[in-house]
Amino acid sequence: MGKFGYAEIFIITTIPWIDDKMNKYFKNHRTLYLAIGTALAMSLYVKFILVPYSRCFTLDAGTNSLGLSFYYTIDMVQNFFESRTRMQLLCYNQFLQIWDTIFALVYTLMYVSWIMYFFKNKRLFLIIPILTMIADWAENYVESLMLKTYLNSSSISETLVSLGSGINSLKWSLLILTYLIIFIGIMSTLKLFLTKPKLN
Repeated sequence: MGKFGYAEIFIITTIPWIDDKMNKYFKNHRTLYLAIGTALAMSLYVKFILVPYSRCFTLDAGTNSLGLSFYYTIDMVQNFFESRTRMQLLCYNQFLQIWDTIFALVYTLMYVSWIMYFFKNKRLFLIIPILTMIADWAENYVESLMLKTYLNSSSISETLVSLGSGINSLKWSLLILTYLIIFIGIMSTLKLFLTKPKLN
């Protein structure tokens, strides 16, 4: 065979073909790996950061975050503040400004990744989770203003409560819409997979 034997010729001719196939495979599935990775990152963030850093203001009974309600009233806000000590409220304010703000970015990356995977040619859908993140940040900012006002004067601004509640309702509406988009993507992918002709 001259300089090369059969084994060497096989390796030389096969490796480029395998390399090309692997590159195409990872390129086609890159978005899926990103979506799975961000989902894992969000789960780890909740378990090891969000939950531990929220313990300083968490109570055994009642709501532990105004942002988890679809809306809130001035009575709900007042009850939330009055049931906690000053140190707990300061901790809650820090939580809003740092850890919850980062969480909004983390879950937005996850939602964006899944929407990119399910809807490759409809990137306009990405604006929904991005607006959700912006609304979350805005609601956190208004909550922080309410909290500072309460700590300084023991009063609560009805205007800020109405503004924060409205932004919070918008956030949850956008989040529901995001879930709906992802659900449609899952169902469409399943339908495509189940109806795909099988090779004999």
